[in-house]
Amino acid sequence: MSPVNPLDDAATARAVVDDDGVVLEWNDGAVRLLGYSPDEVVGRPVSALCAAHDGCGNLLTPVPVERRTTATVALRHRDGRTVRVPLIGHRRPPAEDRPGHWLLVAPVGESAGPLRPDDPLAVVELVQSPCAMAVFDTGLRLRAMNADMARVLGAAPERLRGLRVTDIGARPELAEVERAMRHVLETGEHDSVRIFLPQLGSGSTVRAWLTSMAPVRDDHGEIRGVSLASHDFTEQLRARERLQLVNEASSRVGTTLDVRRTAQEFADVLVPALADHVSVDLLDPEHGGDPPSEPPSPAVPVRLRRVADRSVAERAKGLPGVGELAAYPSSTLQAEALSRARTLVVTEAPEDLARRFSYRVGLDTRAVEVGMHSAMAVPLRARGMILGVALFTRHRQPEPFSRDDVLLAEEVAATAAVCIDNARRYSREREVALALQRSLLPRSLPVTAALQAASRYLPAARAGGVGGDWFDIIPLSGMRVAMVVGDVVGHGVQASATMGRLRTAVRTLADIDLAPDELLTHLDDLVVRLSDEAGNDGSPGEVGATCLYAVYDPVSRRCSLARAGHQPPLIVRPGGLPEPVEMPAGPPLGVGGLPFEAAELELTEGTVLAFYTDGLVMNRGLDVDAGRMLLQEALAEPADSLEDSCEQVLARLLPRGDVADDVALLLARTRGLPSSKVATWDIPADPALVAAIRKQAVKQVEHWGLEEATFTAELVVSELVTNAIRYGARPIRLRLIHGASTLICEVSDTSHTAPHLRRARTFDEGGRGLLLVAQLTQRWGTRHTPDGKTIWAELPLLDAV
Repeated sequence: MSPVNPLDDAATARAVVDDDGVVLEWNDGAVRLLGYSPDEVVGRPVSALCAAHDGCGNLLTPVPVERRTTATVALRHRDGRTVRVPLIGHRRPPAEDRPGHWLLVAPVGESAGPLRPDDPLAVVELVQSPCAMAVFDTGLRLRAMNADMARVLGAAPERLRGLRVTDIGARPELAEVERAMRHVLETGEHDSVRIFLPQLGSGSTVRAWLTSMAPVRDDHGEIRGVSLASHDFTEQLRARERLQLVNEASSRVGTTLDVRRTAQEFADVLVPALADHVSVDLLDPEHGGDPPSEPPSPAVPVRLRRVADRSVAERAKGLPGVGELAAYPSSTLQAEALSRARTLVVTEAPEDLARRFSYRVGLDTRAVEVGMHSAMAVPLRARGMILGVALFTRHRQPEPFSRDDVLLAEEVAATAAVCIDNARRYSREREVALALQRSLLPRSLPVTAALQAASRYLPAARAGGVGGDWFDIIPLSGMRVAMVVGDVVGHGVQASATMGRLRTAVRTLADIDLAPDELLTHLDDLVVRLSDEAGNDGSPGEVGATCLYAVYDPVSRRCSLARAGHQPPLIVRPGGLPEPVEMPAGPPLGVGGLPFEAAELELTEGTVLAFYTDGLVMNRGLDVDAGRMLLQEALAEPADSLEDSCEQVLARLLPRGDVADDVALLLARTRGLPSSKVATWDIPADPALVAAIRKQAVKQVEHWGLEEATFTAELVVSELVTNAIRYGARPIRLRLIHGASTLICEVSDTSHTAPHLRRARTFDEGGRGLLLVAQLTQRWGTRHTPDGKTIWAELPLLDAV
């Protein structure tokens, strides 16, 4: 005999039959049942053993793999009599050494009969138990069971009595139960296993079972069998899984402030845990406004933009792509759920449900092909606004969406909707802050004779938000130029607005030619006032900033600079290596009451100054010293231009391009003004010498080839020198500077009294000089110094125009 089961014996008849109905194996129990030896049966049709003229009836009717059939069949015994046998047929899948086949089993002998009243196995209480219970003898054959166990096993007790668990069902989970039962027999100890299987003999939903086993003893303590109790804990398991899914969603959804990323995280969490396919579509508000608070009208197609999509299978053709805007008519689940403002669940045959997807070519056909049978549309709502809708569908999971599934989807969708709305609000605020900041930053750097410059600005990544970094180059009088870089504490629109106010203040203070340390002092007072305004509700203000301000004079080739809590600039002298500028640090802006100190540098022509903010040198988790060292290495690399140097710096310090904080970088290469372009005279305090001074000035202007400017220059020199002699204090100095596009006239004296422009009345003998200067020059002004003041005026050159 060829054994069918390693635990086989003569108490159970077993036979293996192929799909053509030919007997392949025949065990001792089958010999005992019908009297035929294996040699007489193996290789012959099983129908030859059937006593009825119609064969074995519907026993071998085709069924899905791992399913079974049951039937009472009339079989012919070897001695000619008819034996009615309750058979169970298991449809088994193909294995490595054989194709698909049938395993037929039937109980044989006393184990197939009822228990005697005095049998210890009969006294086990089965009827009143809340669980599905059964009793097995020492051969692990079923001897008794209650009605609940009969429903689980899918057959009446008389059909199954005398069979092992693995004979009753061919699923591998039952082999695990049988091994545990054998362990109970051998050790006398209790055991339990968790298994997942449907009601045997049906295609019902898979259920979760906790199966406990205990030995059955007689009055003498001898083990006479095993009792088995199975508890269906499917609902408890599903409740736990739903709770775990909600908890997982709370930690996985909303990890960023990106709308699409958040929606995709929501879809990823729920596939395949809840659905086989999830899509998220958001309403597309006109003009970028807020989503609506009222449901859309069903009379008009709803415009939705696909922001997330996840499926257990390949993406179906015809589905809207992520980012695509589509119109959904009222017949679609998405539009109907939004118009009703509630969750919509539809469970229908695939052919009927497909009509809901006919708005896209080929999508309804695809729904039928995959067997979509259940769909659920859940509106996404947050803070009183309708953001969009999430669609869930099932085609692989056989169960339709239940009420518990709806509650789960709504709970997770509510969490996701808040995260999506947070991301939407942040994205809008970031766009506003970025637009504001870009409008406040210089669109292009001014071209000056004092230096050439290049810059870069990178806003912070989405998680950090747009900050308040800024830079600027401000032309000053006397061909000097101011360079400034700053960083406002915080991110968002408030930081950008504060940056704009500080940049405007710096430009205003620079126009009155304050020294760097004085300018920072005034700026510090402004930040203190801004902090007080921010804390007008009684809480401390949160406004703070750092700043570095430098002024370079191309005539003297000297640079004066001061900083307020900002990183010092790097200096690269011609032929030298980059190094930090040694200068006093100064407190950050907003501290108040502390002084700022300026430093003086003499710069040879071609010296490069590098100004930057913290975001450049403190990115990627580096400390400021390590970041500054990388910046020095990047600046040391040769480059054809300052623009190339900027690119090299960013590539070295920010290779991925993503930054946690704003980055501002300003590179400036100094130029010097040749001494031949500057003329200086010491002026005696004698009004009679003004005419001689005018002649010398005119001669110098003509020497520079600026004949067209001689008249205006003579008039301006005369007025400014006369005012200095009359109202100023000695010593007095006149300086003419020939720039590329302007002729600059400066008169300095040691008086701190500044002249004021006024309109002279008809009969006034004076008061018209400065008015003429203002009318004839491009601009004019007063610059105060520690030793006095300088009155200056710029004359445009016609050739430059």
